[in-house]
Amino acid sequence: MTIEIPTKLINSHRTNGVNGMQSNGHHKSGHSNGYTNGKHANGKNGVAQIGAMEEAENPYATPPEESYDPAFEALVAQMLERLGEDPERDGLKRTPLRVAKAMDFLTSGYKQSLAEVVNGALFEAEGQEMVIVRDIEFYSQCEHHMLPFFGKAHIGYIPNGNIIGLSKLARIVDVFARRLQVQERLTGQVADALVEILQPQGVAVVTEASHFCMMMRGVQKQNSFTISSAMRGIFKENASTRSEFMELVTHNR
Repeated sequence: MTIEIPTKLINSHRTNGVNGMQSNGHHKSGHSNGYTNGKHANGKNGVAQIGAMEEAENPYATPPEESYDPAFEALVAQMLERLGEDPERDGLKRTPLRVAKAMDFLTSGYKQSLAEVVNGALFEAEGQEMVIVRDIEFYSQCEHHMLPFFGKAHIGYIPNGNIIGLSKLARIVDVFARRLQVQERLTGQVADALVEILQPQGVAVVTEASHFCMMMRGVQKQNSFTISSAMRGIFKENASTRSEFMELVTHNR
């Protein structure tokens, strides 16, 4: 049996095949050219952009010009020179500025008053039981070498009509710690400040600290620490009251 395929259909199929091949070939060629051109163009532009960034000044690498305390900064620069350093080298250019800001913060206690710190946070006491806040962190500077000493303060008092906001005890410690200090005086100043503010039956303050002037220079005893205490009122007069405070401060330690 013979099947005849119309000539028109055969010609149509051949035409579509040839056209399709030509079309596909043209598409592949166009895709290849586009890829090549794109790669060439992107590569060229990328090199140009990197080169432009290298030539331009990096805004993130250059800090803005700033002056905090010109006279103090000049002193720091002189100190660096005396130590054999170059204040103009990259790592030290802004060191005088940083030191001026840091010292201003670390000695900010000179500029604060107790009235400002307490800010009216006194409240009527409902009893006469001992109040203790312990492990109050503080950071100060030894006035002999201007090196840090740091540690914890423990404060107790027995009210005589008023109590003070607990956070104010920590702030009072900072007022006297952020100065050139000796630990013994710091301890007494905190105690006397609370006597002045609260007029309580008694105040007890104990501080314990590690001193860099003893740890990183001189005798270089890294594991040493110093304890000082100041007792006022009933804590000084009554041994059992003082003993109760010391036991609570050292409990679970």
